[in-house]
Amino acid sequence: MKKLFFKTILYTILILLALEVLIRVLHLTKDYPSRYIDEFGVEKWVPNQKGMSVTGIRRQNFSEYKINNSGYNSYREFVPTYDKTEIALVGDSFIEGFHQHYYNAIGKKIESKLTDVEVYEFGYAGYDLADQLHLIHAYKSMFNKIDHVILGLKFENDLTRGEYNIIQDRIHLESPLYKNIRKIKLIVHAQNSGVFDPILNIIGSISTFLKPKIKTYTKEKTKEEIKNMHLAYIENFKSLIEKYGFDKQRFVLLIDTSITPQIFIEHLEENNYKYIDFYDALNTSKTPTTLIYDRHWNNHGRHLIANLIVKYYSNIIK
Repeated sequence: MKKLFFKTILYTILILLALEVLIRVLHLTKDYPSRYIDEFGVEKWVPNQKGMSVTGIRRQNFSEYKINNSGYNSYREFVPTYDKTEIALVGDSFIEGFHQHYYNAIGKKIESKLTDVEVYEFGYAGYDLADQLHLIHAYKSMFNKIDHVILGLKFENDLTRGEYNIIQDRIHLESPLYKNIRKIKLIVHAQNSGVFDPILNIIGSISTFLKPKIKTYTKEKTKEEIKNMHLAYIENFKSLIEKYGFDKQRFVLLIDTSITPQIFIEHLEENNYKYIDFYDALNTSKTPTTLIYDRHWNNHGRHLIANLIVKYYSNIIK
């Protein structure tokens, strides 16, 4: 009986080790880069990391990332000078580009169409306008040398706060516990595959049962409530601009006007804020512009975005 018990334990360990090796060799789950807060209070990736970004348990998307010295996913280092022409793309995961090989990013597509222009991609998943403007202000000596700065902005997500502060939930992912768990690829793959879902559902059900029942009501927002929310977001926009400034000669917003309230568009136009609207370019395309499993731009979508930025730049030069 003891022999059977020890053999079962041994074979179980060997099977788990074999699965761990298989998952690593076939890259069935993503490599998680480490993040940190730098000396300026800017949240970004730890410099000089490499890895593979994987989405889905069957590698629905498989791409290589490379974090440069500045802490951002890019094929080049950021070394702006007054003697060169540079374009900075600042934004969230759409600019970060983990869904595409770093050497085929939007910046690379732009550079292939423009002569003597360097493109710097300051993309980080979760960045809102407060993060973006804080970054530009913290590194103003660098950004002062950059000729054009394009800031990605999604109204409903990126204007929910009027001041910058560190998002602790993201930093908690760098705790020793989370970092050690991420090192075991089998656990990460099992979690992504939903293996732990039944257990988590049972725990959730027990927790709900033990807690006192509180009736919750969800109702659709009225037009007045939506209007007030939009006005509050615009006030957040004004607050951030007042604190950090906004160079209207060099800065331009990248937005989708189909999901941007008209009241905000009017505010931009009345106050001479420039913006690039990518709605028509993506919406009229006969070829899909987003990935099949989420709304991030696919290679074609990124190509269209790059073309819009090139067109904007060319019009400025003219």
